[in-house]
Amino acid sequence: MAKLDEKPRKFLDENPYVGVATTLREDGSPHSTIVWVDVEGDKVSFNTALGRAKPKHLQHDPRASVLMVDPNDSFKWVAVSGPAEVTEEGADAQIDKLAKKYLGKDEYPWRNPQETRGRSTPPASTSRGSLRSAL
Repeated sequence: MAKLDEKPRKFLDENPYVGVATTLREDGSPHSTIVWVDVEGDKVSFNTALGRAKPKHLQHDPRASVLMVDPNDSFKWVAVSGPAEVTEEGADAQIDKLAKKYLGKDEYPWRNPQETRGRSTPPASTSRGSLRSAL
């Protein structure tokens, strides 16, 4: 797995900007959705409920990408892509961590006991734009 450099890691980890996760449908067409982005060490991930489209797509074809763009400077962005893994391990704790990052709440407020949470982790193969000193 490629190492996630410090500047892109900090950009993804420290900014509450939503990301766009793209998976591939069974017919090969892209499926893009807004996600909350998490970083742990060199691993970038997003959280979803199992049974939804993203985990189903990844089960069929593990290729995925996550793109995060600074809403104040659209030329400042980081993209991560490659084969992703989906796991339930740590997913409930992760959604609470992301609720803190994105909503300022200690717990995810829309937790559904009928849902099983999953986290998807593409490897850290990165592209980035405009890495000015501000990034």
